[in-house]
Amino acid sequence: MPTDAPITLHPAQTLTPTDIQSVARGDRRVLLSDEARNAISACRARLESVLNDGLPHYGINTGFGSLSRQQIASGDLEDLQRNLIRSHAAGVGDPLPKEAVRAMMLILASSLSRGISGVRVEVVEQIIALLNNNITPLVPELGSVGASGDLAPLAHVAQVLIGEGHATVANKKVSGIEALSNVNIRPITLKPKEGLALINGTHLMTGRFALIAYDLHQLVDAALVANAMSIDAARASHGYLDERVYTARNQPGATQVAKTMRSLLDGSSIVESHAENDPRVQDPYSFRCAPLVLGAVIDSFRPCLERLQDELGAVTDNPLIFDTNTDTPDIVSAGCFHGMPVALPLDTLAIGIAHLAGISERRMYHILSVFDPESELSAFMSPQPGVMSGFMIVQYAAAAICNELIGLANPASVANLSTCAGMEDYNSFGPRSAAKASRALQLARNVIAAELLCSAEGIEAHRPHRSGKRVEEAISIIRTVVEPLTQDRSPSPDIEAIVRLIEKDSFKFNLES
Repeated sequence: MPTDAPITLHPAQTLTPTDIQSVARGDRRVLLSDEARNAISACRARLESVLNDGLPHYGINTGFGSLSRQQIASGDLEDLQRNLIRSHAAGVGDPLPKEAVRAMMLILASSLSRGISGVRVEVVEQIIALLNNNITPLVPELGSVGASGDLAPLAHVAQVLIGEGHATVANKKVSGIEALSNVNIRPITLKPKEGLALINGTHLMTGRFALIAYDLHQLVDAALVANAMSIDAARASHGYLDERVYTARNQPGATQVAKTMRSLLDGSSIVESHAENDPRVQDPYSFRCAPLVLGAVIDSFRPCLERLQDELGAVTDNPLIFDTNTDTPDIVSAGCFHGMPVALPLDTLAIGIAHLAGISERRMYHILSVFDPESELSAFMSPQPGVMSGFMIVQYAAAAICNELIGLANPASVANLSTCAGMEDYNSFGPRSAAKASRALQLARNVIAAELLCSAEGIEAHRPHRSGKRVEEAISIIRTVVEPLTQDRSPSPDIEAIVRLIEKDSFKFNLES
């Protein structure tokens, strides 16, 4: 399907990271299928069939969390849902990025469209209307512990649905009611269970996960290109890329990375230029062991992305309403909202991303330091060492980033704090896992961009020799935004320009990543 065609939510549909980023970062429209409408309406009818049975049903006619033993009179049920949204909109801190909020909203609408959450069609249509009219609720970043759903962030979204809270429209902060009235959308009045359905779910952490997943492929491709470029910049060996080595090691990621490196470097005359009389026996680990390190990272990413795809096909609120083919549905309270299936993969991603950047910084250090005279490079790529410092401080900046990445790799999900008077006594803290992984990816882009900057300069120092065809293509792409270093200048704009290339997927080259 073309990415400009609307996304039509269907009960059996699983969104992809590409779908989510096209809505979160763009203006791709969202529609609700007839099948979804029918499933949502049928489930709502099942829920309404028990409203007057006199029995307590969690979240429908009871309080919430540790207040769930309090049954609520029928005349107070709308107040119950509205007060739930108001009280739970307790987020603090800076607003979430617009893309994260829109991703969260799309996944929320998708989950509700599966027809077992008990909301009315109007509720899902209201979420879609906000997306299609570019109304983005203002959602503070902090407040979710990622267990009873992303309660606080989702409550801030729900506030705008009912005409409260605040939103951004065309980068301007407005009240929720103003945002709706400007496009002739009426606030909805929440009916039994609907407030709970809106805020019980893993939609924030999953939305951020989807955007990270989309960007991760770009980062890995750029890291592989930077690695290959550094090999020839340092005049390192290609021998350790021998296919037989990785057949013997029997690790799929390492085999894949070595194959990619061979492809990127194919046709290099630089490696031929030092094939004889090179006194070096072995290269540093950051070169020689890179296929094992990067391969392990890629292998660790794969199951994480599989769990994301599972979550994108999930319903994650509570309770759920199931059809029993009788007059009475099954209303099942469980723990679908718990974020651990998302938090653990996100923590794992942050560890892998730290390694992508860490080994990149080590190669950069090796190239710039030129303690290996066989590299035949000038110190720090300086056009005039001593008078000019060249890229000396580029490595400092990369080292500073890697220091922060070490902290970000510390898992959020392993530290537990209890909430809700002990009823919610084991939380995932998945939103923090998502925030850390997102920050880690952003930082790692800068390290990989810095390596590309330095290694491109290094290869051009070996002219007239050339690297592999694909590496030379990457250098040509870099040179569209960064001039060769002929005198000292601020490297910051150069790094930022290469970061933008990474974000545009400029280093893909049909790599197997």
